[in-house]
Amino acid sequence: MTNAVMPTYARADLAFERGNGVYLFTQDGRRFLDFASGVAVSSLGHAHSHLTAALHAQIDKVLHTSNLYRISGQERLAQRLVDASFASTAFFCNSGAEAVEAGLKLVRRYHQKNGRPGRYRVVTASNSFHGRTMHTISASKNEKHLDGFLPAVDHFDQVPFGNMNALRAAITDQTAAIIVEPVQGESGIHPADADYLRALRSAADEFGILLMYDEVQTGIGRTGKLFAYEWSGAAPDVMALAKGLGGGFPIGACLANERVSAVMAPGTHGSTFGGNPLACAAANAVLDIVMDEKFLAHVREMGTLLMARLNKIVTAYPGVLKEVRGLGLMIGVECNKPVNTDIVRKLEDKGMLTVVAGNNVIRFVPPLIVEPSHIEEACGIFEGVCADLARA
Repeated sequence: MTNAVMPTYARADLAFERGNGVYLFTQDGRRFLDFASGVAVSSLGHAHSHLTAALHAQIDKVLHTSNLYRISGQERLAQRLVDASFASTAFFCNSGAEAVEAGLKLVRRYHQKNGRPGRYRVVTASNSFHGRTMHTISASKNEKHLDGFLPAVDHFDQVPFGNMNALRAAITDQTAAIIVEPVQGESGIHPADADYLRALRSAADEFGILLMYDEVQTGIGRTGKLFAYEWSGAAPDVMALAKGLGGGFPIGACLANERVSAVMAPGTHGSTFGGNPLACAAANAVLDIVMDEKFLAHVREMGTLLMARLNKIVTAYPGVLKEVRGLGLMIGVECNKPVNTDIVRKLEDKGMLTVVAGNNVIRFVPPLIVEPSHIEEACGIFEGVCADLARA
């Protein structure tokens, strides 16, 4: 039978029927330890009782009304995100790329409404990832992602990640903003130094431009803080969120501070589905759990435990593995041999899910509810695969 799904993914030959906690189960009954979390999405794992109860309750009420009318769950969600962050308002959409696009529109309109229409360019970082729309692949400038989609949108100036001299040199009188991930995810888990983020904040203020963070993957507790920027104290003007915000239900958000929000008015941006009652029920349920400081402390503790355990495996198998890096429960292991895709497939054969990243890295991004026993199980499987490869 011909597969009618457009061939845009190199899918594993696995089809999952149900999940429970940190485990997924295939249609034929096999159990998998999930340290991929749907690419850092399933923040509360699978079939979390609080999340599923909130969704069931909302399904029985109303799924969609559109943003032509007030949505009480959306208003509550926005207020909670604002109260917990630098922001004064939130715009809701359906994905991370949409959240980044909203932010790019915001920074351009901010300068135009303040008498600076010539400011429209955005400085980006090398090895970044901001989504799959034309604007976001143009921002990241990844040749693989641009293949077949040239010419790129010419609004972006890229500089080396972490290099402030290059960034300052790239700022011109056409520059509107800087966009950066506090931890680069798709390129191989590269945390930004806190001093670098603080320097970005200072440069943005000095040159009269805006600072935007892409926290699509790092936000909503993934690094052990509600937002990764909290580790540096360098707040942005605009921030994109998605992935873990809905715990598996699609929702994105673009947050902005008061001076940026002030330029927006009815009709300046919109989304048919964004922030609908069902999506906001999911996100509010996730926040009920993740905003608890005890929960975030648990994420930090589990991140420390996982990092330490993985470092021991790297030390034991230097021919297979090179380095561990990350923050909280967003951890990458760089491989020496074989390539990361081969190791991921071998882990799948042993009943464990991980996800690849650039620069030959395996991502370990388990649900935030992970416990020490799960970490020991995962590292036992990983170490066994490494031992097999070392003997080969």
